[in-house]
Order: sequence, then C-alpha cells, then structure tokens
Amino acid sequence: MNQKVLKQASLPDALTAALNERYDLHELTRMSRADLAAIAGEVTVLVTNGEAVVTRDLIASLPALKLIAVFGVGYDGVDVAAARDRGVAVTHTPGVLTDDVADLAIGLLLATSRNIVAAHKFIEQERWPDGGFPWTRKVSGARLGIFGMGRIGQAIARRAEAFAMDIAYHGRRPDSSLPWRYIDDLRALAQQSDFLMVCVPGGAETQGKVNRPILDALGPQGMLINISRGSVVDEDALIDALDRGAIAGAGLDVFANEPHVPAALRQRDHVVVTPHMASATRETRRAMSQLVLENIDAWFSGQPLITPVPR
Repeated sequence: MNQKVLKQASLPDALTAALNERYDLHELTRMSRADLAAIAGEVTVLVTNGEAVVTRDLIASLPALKLIAVFGVGYDGVDVAAARDRGVAVTHTPGVLTDDVADLAIGLLLATSRNIVAAHKFIEQERWPDGGFPWTRKVSGARLGIFGMGRIGQAIARRAEAFAMDIAYHGRRPDSSLPWRYIDDLRALAQQSDFLMVCVPGGAETQGKVNRPILDALGPQGMLINISRGSVVDEDALIDALDRGAIAGAGLDVFANEPHVPAALRQRDHVVVTPHMASATRETRRAMSQLVLENIDAWFSGQPLITPVPR
C-alpha cells in the first residue's frame, strides 16, 4: 500500500517525528511546485492543523488523496464539501481537548470580570501606594449565556455551576437531556446574560453571528468571552462596542486574522487576550497527536476511522 503522507501545516515536533518514522512524510512548506507535482499522484493522506486552510484546489491537486487528518477539533478551514465530492474522508481531534478549552474559558471569564491582568499591571507600575484598585465584577451567581452547547459548552456549564451561575444557552436546537434553559434566539440570550460565552464551531454558518445587535443586547454591564473561532465575532463591531462602552469587556483567545491581533484590542484594561492557547497544554497536545496517528493508522489498515468529522 502507498503510504505517502503530506504535512501541510505546523504540527508538534513529536507528532512530525512519529509520522516521519511510520510513513513516507513530505512537508509542503519545504517543497517547490515541481517537488509537489512529482509526488501529487501518490499522496494518500494530508495532515493539517485546525487553523490551516485546505481548499478545493489543493484537494483536486492530489488525485490519490483519501484522508485529511486535522490536528484540532475545528476544521472550518477544510473544504469538507470538496473532500466529500472527491470521496476523501476528514478526521479531527474532538473530546481530548474539551477540558482544557473549558478551563481556559472559565479562566478568561474570571480574568476579565475581576480585571486580573490590569490589577497585575497596577502593582507592577507601583500605583498601589497612590490608592486602591477600582472595584470589579462579581462572578458567583451571575447569568451565563452559552452560544453553542456541544462538548465544550457543556463542560463550561458544569464548571460554571460551581459558581452558582444562572446558565442558559442557544444553539441549533434544544437538548432535552440537559438541565440548562434553552433560549431560541441569540439576541435574547445576550440580553439575558451578564457573560456571553461563544462556543460554536467556525465556518459559513456562524460567520459574524456575534455582531452589533448581539453586542448591544449584551449591554454596558455585559462581557463577551470567545474561545471558539475569531470568525464568529464581527471584530469591527466588537471594537466599536468597546469604544462606545456598549459592553463592559471581553476575554478573547481567538481572532479573525491570527496571529495578528488588532491594536484596538490590545492594551485595554477591560480586554484580556490570549494567543489561541485554549488546548495548548502538554498533556492535551500529546493526546491530540495520538488521535491523529490513530486515525491515520486506522485508514492505512482498513479499519473504521476513530473520529471522522460529523456528516
């Protein structure tokens, strides 16, 4: 069996080493067009990450391609429709990163509401002797609206219960097995929330869903937390809302044009930003790498894929 594997995007060194040991691995970033053309008809597996873009044209350029293995839970950068048209399977790494993402979501909520980063700077700048730090926002007992109640949304909700938060959610449809209140309109959810937590996948369906009307509904005391995809939030509308005082603050792990973060979202005491690091713990990245390998091994051995993307 042909076992040529093409690495399209950045992966952990240990995963790259394991792929190189098991398969005939080629790295796209190190290849010329002529190099790629020479092996294109033999590449059966493409390995990429959750932030990369796999276009219809790239898929078409690899006539033997049978599997796209994504290192990440998000796969909105992959043209899944094009893959299906060509009979190419797509896998990702859900589940193993749920806890880490939920942990950081709660961390951002606390850091934003209690203004922890600004308080840290307050001490570093030796401003405490001149007077106390401004009061901040209580979390316990507050209203948490979760946009997207999949694995990660549910993990966040369970953590928020420890803070006695009043939890409601919005998504494609209600889930009767869940104990939390479903609200069938995102704007209504924002209006009824002190914190709006964004947990939906990226892609065309959710592009810019958190826009000016949603932010205005969240209100001048409300805070936005986004650990999903930068594309879900209209970034210009968010900056405008912060400038106008239409919302009280934001905690953001994802951005529209990563790794570039708008200057208007930096150096603001009421905005906490992190570099798309929600799943970036050593333990979880090892588990994600293992799941990528298991999916590729399953395909080459003719076994069912472990974690194909939802159809």
